[in-house]
Amino acid sequence: MKKGIAICAAILLICSFAFSAFGANEIKIGVIYPLTGPAASTGQVLLEGVKLAVDIINTKNNLNMLLAKTEGLPNLNGAKIVIVAGDHQSNPATGMAEAERLITQSKVVAILGCYNSNVTATASQAAERLGIPFLNETSTSPTLTERGFKWFFRTTPNDDLLSENFFHFLSDMKKRRNVDLSPIAIFNENTLFGTDSAKFQDKYAKQHGYKVGGTISYPPKSTQLTSEVQKLKGLNPKVVLQTSYIADAILSMKTYKELNFAPDAILANNAGFIDPEFVKTLGKDANFILSREVWAKDLAVKKPITKAVADMFQKRTGKPMDGSSSRAFTAMIVLADAINRAGSTEPGKIQKALLETDMKADQLIMPWDGVRFDPRTHQNVLGKGIIVQIQNGEYYTVWPFGLATKEVVWPFPKWNKR
Repeated sequence: MKKGIAICAAILLICSFAFSAFGANEIKIGVIYPLTGPAASTGQVLLEGVKLAVDIINTKNNLNMLLAKTEGLPNLNGAKIVIVAGDHQSNPATGMAEAERLITQSKVVAILGCYNSNVTATASQAAERLGIPFLNETSTSPTLTERGFKWFFRTTPNDDLLSENFFHFLSDMKKRRNVDLSPIAIFNENTLFGTDSAKFQDKYAKQHGYKVGGTISYPPKSTQLTSEVQKLKGLNPKVVLQTSYIADAILSMKTYKELNFAPDAILANNAGFIDPEFVKTLGKDANFILSREVWAKDLAVKKPITKAVADMFQKRTGKPMDGSSSRAFTAMIVLADAINRAGSTEPGKIQKALLETDMKADQLIMPWDGVRFDPRTHQNVLGKGIIVQIQNGEYYTVWPFGLATKEVVWPFPKWNKR
């Protein structure tokens, strides 16, 4: 009897060492989003994208993608991923506090987040200080990957690349439709996201030979934009480049209609303009907005894995997958793959695995060339953007023209002619 007990004890001891070496039964990953506050609708959509990825990783599926056909992480004895969520409420100080809480109290091994660039800036400072990998999926401020951080990585393209895409699109439109596109005006919320976007838009406008009539900024929690839109209208721009979160994106559109402001094109910088609440709230008044994107569901025509995942998202949430949820989904897959390849939850090994990431285009639901991080900045160098337009309440790819499923409606119809 004693001999049997001793054998069982030895087996348990060996098993405990095995779990210590190869990972716990559960792997906690922190996710920090704006789950309440002005960007709550976007935060919830982001969280749903992460949850879908985790469900695919933790259960067996027939999807032709990484970690889908196994249960859990195979290199860590099938360990399951558990999400521990934090709510930053679009507040940078709260974001930092949430990162600290998740790392020191919840003992997460890595963090995803945070959507708002100014919150990502502070939350990632906490992760850097505490030595935990931080993977950013949707914040596009270029400065985030220029800080020399050791633990910070980003999968999404940044506003430098995406801002230049605007002008490649406009130049292609100029050739295709023989239209006059100057002057342009820049309209942006004044946090890190908006100010960085405006800076790069101004830079590339001048490089590509476009006259900038003016730049107008506003606080993101504005309750009225009448004065700013009147100034914008006074510039008489052909094209408005706009950077707004969801509440101010909706408010600006209502103000445009009220003041009968209709330039030839409103070219949005993603964010609020692709939030599901944008079309839901504005209805037909959302039509004909152009926006830079990194994903659109009509890409599924040429990529079956994109359709399969988008259908799963729609079924579980009742909402269409969008650029935010698809990027959150993708980042979770990238992070889980790195942890699996590391075969460990040790931060340094996860960091090393992230640096060694070389994910191919056919393994992604995104229209990217893959995921590979620059060894200095940790920015994904294989991401790229597209342009979508809302037509009949749906987002369609309109550029690059080779990927387009609809022709661009140009110019933006006058409000009284819709």
